[in-house]
Amino acid sequence: MIDLTNKTAVVTGSTSGIGLAIASRLAHAGADVMLNGFGDPEKIQSIRKRMSETSERHIHYSAADMRKPDEIRSMMEQAGSIMGPVNILVNNAGIQFVEPIETFPTDKWDDILAINLTSSFHTIRNCLGGMKESGWGRIINIASAHSLVASPYKSAYVAAKHGLIGLTKSVALECAEDGVTVNAISPGYVLTDLVEKQIPETAKARNMTQEEVKTKIVLGAQPTKKFVTSESVAETVLFLSSSAADNITGSNLSIDGGWTAQ
Repeated sequence: MIDLTNKTAVVTGSTSGIGLAIASRLAHAGADVMLNGFGDPEKIQSIRKRMSETSERHIHYSAADMRKPDEIRSMMEQAGSIMGPVNILVNNAGIQFVEPIETFPTDKWDDILAINLTSSFHTIRNCLGGMKESGWGRIINIASAHSLVASPYKSAYVAAKHGLIGLTKSVALECAEDGVTVNAISPGYVLTDLVEKQIPETAKARNMTQEEVKTKIVLGAQPTKKFVTSESVAETVLFLSSSAADNITGSNLSIDGGWTAQ
């Protein structure tokens, strides 16, 4: 059993979906966790309370906007002040928008690059020194099958996820001798709110019905014809946080039902 007692974790984009599953799994393994993301304050408070009661760990929350470097820095400083040095960082925050590039809104491009890529630079920059100092750390970037392959109408998302893998590899090399590992996980389609939202957008962009998008485009990309579960991603994060993964760094682990094997 993996024991993360006395470890601290920050998980961005963790008030729902994959991020929430990851945060919950780390807490139940013994880590104190800082959640981050948008949502109804009462619902987030309920999530914190439930997670704290079931895991018997301290669960904190920051509403930092991942588009804003100052708020990211404040979140990381707050995490260090409340929980102690951050040992595990999971960069999960992400947004998506589907549109042909000729009509792709420039503000959507900027937001996707900021949240899906640049925010990870800022979180890593603000905690890597402490990890090196303590001689142990885990940085795990949640990428996507789109870090390895492209799809039409997702120029910003594909660019950001490809960039996230470059960032992962570069930082892994910088701290390879410091007891800090840096890896990425690239899930295929997980039936989260983000994916649900893509279905009507993709249907419009491709002139298809939503059901056609789901069966031909979404699950059509995955040979298993099954959605990836948030829990399987969370378990992989837990493994990468364990001593068994001490010598795994600079890697990109695919959980995509065979999508990128084709």
